[in-house]
Amino acid sequence: MNPHEFLAKWRNFELKERSASQSHFNDLCRLLGVDDPIKADPKGEWFTFEKGATKTSGGEGWADVWRKGCFAWEYKGRAANLDRAFDQLLRYSIALESPPLLIVSDMERIRIHTNWTNTVQQVHEIALEDLADAAKRDLLRACFEDPERLRPTKTRQMLTEEAAREFATLAQRLRDRGNGAHQVAHFINRLVFCMFAEDVGLLPDRMFMRMLEASHVNANQFAVHSQTLFAAMKSGGMVGFERVEWFNGGLFDDDGALALEAADINNLLAAARLDWSEIDPSILGTLFERGLDPDKRSQLGAHYTDREKIMQIVRPVIVEPLQREWAEAKAGIMTQMDKAAEAKARVPATQAEARKVHMAARRAEEAAFRAAKEQHAGFIERLRNFRVLDPACGSGNFLYLSLLTLKDIEHRANLDAEALGLGRFAPSVGPENVLGIELNQYAAELARVSVWIGEIQWMRRNGFDAARNPILRTLGNIECRDAVLAEDGTRATWPEADVVVGNPPFLGHKFHRKGRPATRTKPALKGLGDIYVDKLYRAYKGIVPSSADLVSYWFAQAQVLSGSGRLMGVGLIATKSIGKGASNRPLAELVTQTDLRVCAAWRNEPWVVDGADVRVAMVCAKVGPAEFRLNGEICGPINPDLTCGLDISKAKPLVKNKKAAFQGVKLNGPFEIDAELARDFLAKPANPNGNSNKDVVRRFAGNDDVTMRDRDAWVIDFTDYPDLSDAVLYEAPFQWVQKQVLAARQSREVGAATEVERLEKYWLMQRPRPNLRAAAARFSRVIAVPETSEHLLFRFLPANYVFSGSLFAVCRDDDVTFGLLSSQIHKTWAKAHGNQLGVGNQSRYNATRTFLTFPFPEGLTPDMPATGFADDPRAKAIAVAAARLHALRENWLNPPDLVRHEPEVTPGYSDRILPVDDKAAEELVKRTLTNLYNARPAWLQHAHRALDTAVADAYGWGDDFLSGKLTDAEILTRLFRLNEERAARQHEKHSVQSKAAVLPAEALG
Repeated sequence: MNPHEFLAKWRNFELKERSASQSHFNDLCRLLGVDDPIKADPKGEWFTFEKGATKTSGGEGWADVWRKGCFAWEYKGRAANLDRAFDQLLRYSIALESPPLLIVSDMERIRIHTNWTNTVQQVHEIALEDLADAAKRDLLRACFEDPERLRPTKTRQMLTEEAAREFATLAQRLRDRGNGAHQVAHFINRLVFCMFAEDVGLLPDRMFMRMLEASHVNANQFAVHSQTLFAAMKSGGMVGFERVEWFNGGLFDDDGALALEAADINNLLAAARLDWSEIDPSILGTLFERGLDPDKRSQLGAHYTDREKIMQIVRPVIVEPLQREWAEAKAGIMTQMDKAAEAKARVPATQAEARKVHMAARRAEEAAFRAAKEQHAGFIERLRNFRVLDPACGSGNFLYLSLLTLKDIEHRANLDAEALGLGRFAPSVGPENVLGIELNQYAAELARVSVWIGEIQWMRRNGFDAARNPILRTLGNIECRDAVLAEDGTRATWPEADVVVGNPPFLGHKFHRKGRPATRTKPALKGLGDIYVDKLYRAYKGIVPSSADLVSYWFAQAQVLSGSGRLMGVGLIATKSIGKGASNRPLAELVTQTDLRVCAAWRNEPWVVDGADVRVAMVCAKVGPAEFRLNGEICGPINPDLTCGLDISKAKPLVKNKKAAFQGVKLNGPFEIDAELARDFLAKPANPNGNSNKDVVRRFAGNDDVTMRDRDAWVIDFTDYPDLSDAVLYEAPFQWVQKQVLAARQSREVGAATEVERLEKYWLMQRPRPNLRAAAARFSRVIAVPETSEHLLFRFLPANYVFSGSLFAVCRDDDVTFGLLSSQIHKTWAKAHGNQLGVGNQSRYNATRTFLTFPFPEGLTPDMPATGFADDPRAKAIAVAAARLHALRENWLNPPDLVRHEPEVTPGYSDRILPVDDKAAEELVKRTLTNLYNARPAWLQHAHRALDTAVADAYGWGDDFLSGKLTDAEILTRLFRLNEERAARQHEKHSVQSKAAVLPAEALG
């Protein structure tokens, strides 16, 4: 059929829609050169008329024509309301597998609506006469063969970013004029919602745009006009001769407005010209938050979480359980409907039985139908009462998507019920289904706006009218308060909920008090202050360790909420340390002391916070999981430490490892000084007490002294002089501390008891680690290992150094212990116990969880002096291999032809290693242990192989190591068994000793 023939046939048709539609569509197929549904798909599996017509509630389907993955098409009669036809397609879109194109036609017009998720909707209209145009026919043919051609290029995110840029500029100017941040934010929220309301038809006849245009000539009039509009939106009223509906919901609780200037009106006009109906609430909050109030973003405030990351949490804890519940309910409904159909089909055997059979069948049919309706109503009531709580809701991203998810599930259930003949149902799930807690007042209001917009958008996209009287329901269910501490300093309470989801603040325990300044790779973190932290630690004493990251408190709160028996799921984004150590304890309690079990977890997900790349963990737990997924892969049950299989988090500390490994000092002030100043102090004459400054000016070692090169760092250390009268005798160093450290501490928040104590002893480090000093004093060198590093590296350092808190010092000087720690066997244990940090996934070493639990080979344990195993052949083999590895590494770091040795200015320290010339200096900069292990030259691999062989032999695993059977998994299993055996023995020994201690003297002989 050519265009002339098609137009001639359909210009003046008089058939009714139902009679004409299929004939019209078949002719279109012939015009476009594509097969019609009957020819293309005789079984009607992917291309069919009357899709969904099998429903028992009527003869018409959900769409007049449906082509899978392409379109749903609805016909109406001549001059019909195509908007109604479009609403029908929207309503059934989920049942039609969400086709990318929704097409409506009255045979004189064909209107194509794009329907891709997260894109700005576009509409293409083709009039009957337009089909003479080959380009229009190509566009229509693409609907059949290449729908991607019609996919809009602008995403909802791009649209939202455009809008945010305009408002960020406006907001900054309003702030610059002296308006308060929250005042500006509240005003901006009103303007945002007005633009949205206008574009979805809730404000009549371009009212807001006309108000802006009227104010363009005289900006001073805007405040007056907007006050009139806001007052009308508060409770419903008139603006001129036009009626405005009742909005309120707290957003329009008064008529307050800020004065604007001409440039401000220009920003608003630019923003208002965008299509606000398609704005994306899931990023709206964060974009405006950054533009409006960048300095007020509390660490307890909002973080942006992208849609897909949120759905990784929402799917396992909300979608999958509720879909499973509906599948069970639907099966029950189908069973009842089968019973009803069976009863309806009963035929009496004789005429005499007809009335009796008919009445019995009618009763059975009614009973089955009633039971089916009750099962559907029961599930819908379940959804209506279902509550999702985000106790760190920020600007509402989790709440918005959780609400949409619940509404989708309800809509799917209603469509299924309609298809089964139970009738048509309106949505009942709404904003009251989501609960939020947010500390920041502005973010809490943004969350409400996001939820309101999300609700209205969902209703429109699914063919329903938005709520009225009021349009905005008051959302007191999104509270503005602290989620972990009540005002009286006790633990906060959370409202009852079925599911807890969210993205609590990222704040490591080290930064609880003071926060952290921004670096090149990490965003700044705002601390909580000493007063708040002291209250927090008191409120959660014995529940959350003080060394746990802040997110752990949310897991502890979730455990309390689970006590009611209602909580069925928890899904939280956390710092990676949630799987290890102190931070893991509340999570472990949650999944061992309740019915919740970890069902899905991601231990090491990429993340972006304030433009900085970080890594996070994501944890989902629910009641009775049917399957488990770790890092996206199906696995067996997931352990509390977010591993699958062997749960090494149950490894116990071993007595024989005690008093050997210690963390370095915590300074809490600028005690560290540069080398020039240190040597100046050391060169000064003796002090009034007759002693040199070398007593308090000492070498200082940190991470870089192990992983990079000697930093030549120094520190002022008055640990041995806690009395002021003794400390002041070291004149120059004390004057430095008095000037620098005291000033630094006084500038910080004062009020907490701990801070007052620090001021009273300001010349002393916060944590001087006396046990480390005592243990190290027995040796000339000790083994240092960084807490975090790209490679797990151990290195000998002089024992008389002061070690930074970023290092752990193993107080041993023998090559055997150095070799055991440097072996692959120990590294495998350390990696399993230490979480990965940062974008580079730096490994983390921990003296408590890693060193203290590690089962050294029997007879080579840290409680034994090196002389005790000097003649052990195993020890000799390890010592030879370890000494060679150490020597080769040191020679590579400091080749004899590139360095010279210079005695230190004060005795007691090793010679300084200096480059022989500038060229040597350039080369030495490159020679670091990190660079060495990044390159891993053959000689280094060979040296480690020899060491690993000797260590495996010491355990009795040498043959398995050489044959390749000693995989990392096998190493962990064997070490864990050794740990269990030794822990059991030491427990048994302790029990015997305890019993002996209470026996009477005569019983002991």
